[in-house]
Amino acid sequence: MVRKAKTTDVPAIASLVNLYAGKGDLLPLTAQELSGRIDDFYVCELDERIAGVCSLFVYGIELAEIRSLAVRPEYEGKGIGRAVTETCIAAAKARSIRRLFALTYKPAFFERVGFRIVDRLTLPEKVWKDCRHCTKWDYCDEVAVLLDL
Repeated sequence: MVRKAKTTDVPAIASLVNLYAGKGDLLPLTAQELSGRIDDFYVCELDERIAGVCSLFVYGIELAEIRSLAVRPEYEGKGIGRAVTETCIAAAKARSIRRLFALTYKPAFFERVGFRIVDRLTLPEKVWKDCRHCTKWDYCDEVAVLLDL
């Protein structure tokens, strides 16, 4: 059900991620950006189509981030988001990563899989890599969640 993404998945992943980016829920990804990061992505395939996606972005031996978590609206509530998230958690553990975080509008989802809410400023790797360039820098409304592995 969940597998590593392939280059042939790029258009479907981009379409799904950008569906939520258009609503302001995720950061947009171009096909070129996605192609360069395809090894970070896991997909859930149902009925011969990508039903859900999630990526694991590794900052270093200490820290990784769950990114681009999205499920097609018609598949919501079927455990797909949990399945791709748990796959990313397992991949982080396999790489001996110590901490895994996400910035989200749905902290309750992440709490159900073991994450806890933290101050985003406790994640300087993220803040200085991505957040400082964000248009929401002064009024960030995402919640930072962290899972100690």
